Amino acid sequence: MKGPLFYSKILLFGEYGIIKDSKGLSIPYNFYNGALKGSETDTEITKKSNSNLKRFADYLETLDSELVTFDIESMRKDLEEGMYFDSSIPQGYGVGSSGALVAAIYDKYAFNKITVLENLTREKLLKLKSVFSEMESFFHGKSSGLDPLNSYLSIPILINSKDNIEATGIPSQKTEGKGAVFLLDSGIVGETAPMVRIFMENMKQEGFRNMLKDQFIKHTDACVDDFLKGDVKSLFRNTKQLSKVVLSHFKPMIPQQFHDLWKKGIETNDYYLKLCGSGGGGYILGFTEDIARAKEALKNHKLEVVYNF
Repeated sequence: MKGPLFYSKILLFGEYGIIKDSKGLSIPYNFYNGALKGSETDTEITKKSNSNLKRFADYLETLDSELVTFDIESMRKDLEEGMYFDSSIPQGYGVGSSGALVAAIYDKYAFNKITVLENLTREKLLKLKSVFSEMESFFHGKSSGLDPLNSYLSIPILINSKDNIEATGIPSQKTEGKGAVFLLDSGIVGETAPMVRIFMENMKQEGFRNMLKDQFIKHTDACVDDFLKGDVKSLFRNTKQLSKVVLSHFKPMIPQQFHDLWKKGIETNDYYLKLCGSGGGGYILGFTEDIARAKEALKNHKLEVVYNF
């Protein structure tokens, strides 16, 4: 058996903000993917994945049957035969490794599933999002459901607010363009749950809540609008502001050894960094008006370009 491929995702804008109703923009990233496979040979990796999936199957049985039901019998049968999730998506890197897995399981085992081929009304998107949110909570403790949604549909998703999401188109890339969005490898695995806990703790302080509303969400929303309109000048202005806000108020989410590099980007305008996912490690997202300059400034680091302006 070999299931269809599900891709990783990048949340370009909206990390943390979408918990508090900011806008967000999530795009599929086809460089990494995963698929359910039958195991020919047992390795440490296939065994570990298989036993995780068995625990996941137990969890899926506890979900509200009004929301979603699964063919658990078939799933267990496949698991007994050694099924595992074969994935090139790095875990703890903010590119949605558990999202692709959730999408693959839903696709294969959910009864009455909503498919990509039907007319995706807002109601259907929200239903999918809430199903995926419940499913992915097994991995993160609390999930918005957006990563699996993006992976499942493989199209950019615009988040207007918690209850208002839509599939969207993004401006086509200019392959010759000097501007770029890139991933910077921090070389550290990040963990979502502890980062979200720090954020929730901070949310208890009024000053932090005000900063989130008046600065973080304001610039995030502006970045989403600029990106979708293709207004590159305004986008870089707002990304710079966002980068400053994150450096000031989200320090624990930025690995210590990247604090200076982050600041240097803001001072030189060679690049602007922002969190990719929950932070704490994994990838850091970078924006630059001149990719050659950014590569030179960051020459000791591994960069992957994901979008060209």
